[in-house]
Amino acid sequence: MDILKTAIEWTKAEMFSSSFFILFGIGFLAASFGFWQLGKIEVARAYVVPMLIAGILLLIVGLGIFFPAKARGTGFAEAYALDAQAFISTELAKAERILGAYRFAVYRAIPLIIALCAVLFVVLSAPVWRASFVTTIAMMAVIMVIDTNANTRLEAYKSALAAANAQIGK
Repeated sequence: MDILKTAIEWTKAEMFSSSFFILFGIGFLAASFGFWQLGKIEVARAYVVPMLIAGILLLIVGLGIFFPAKARGTGFAEAYALDAQAFISTELAKAERILGAYRFAVYRAIPLIIALCAVLFVVLSAPVWRASFVTTIAMMAVIMVIDTNANTRLEAYKSALAAANAQIGK
């Protein structure tokens, strides 16, 4: 039953983490609005669309994590009561799959995107390109910070699942 509490706490932490995506999304949208309303020079105006797109993407990511996590969390007790071993096995497989995605996205793809944007920032000098690269770097940095924390939580959750699996298997 302790693993059920751990699973619910992990899901709540994921929902809390997703709220940061939402907050940063709103921040990017507010910045876009500010550049649109107050931007007097070409460089400031160039940030309107990239910030708008980044804000929308971060909102989509945040909401896309929040609602499925909320739905999953409510079904944990029932799934555990039906078959504890199957529940743990399913969660363990899901944790391993997500950790694999983190290894690729957070630790390989995102740093590569940031490096590419930094190089292109130096090469291309049009304000809209530079604004796009700076916005992309900022958005990727936000994603990387939030997902690095989520990755650490997920590793701890996976360890707890593995311990519970070993205990039930006895």
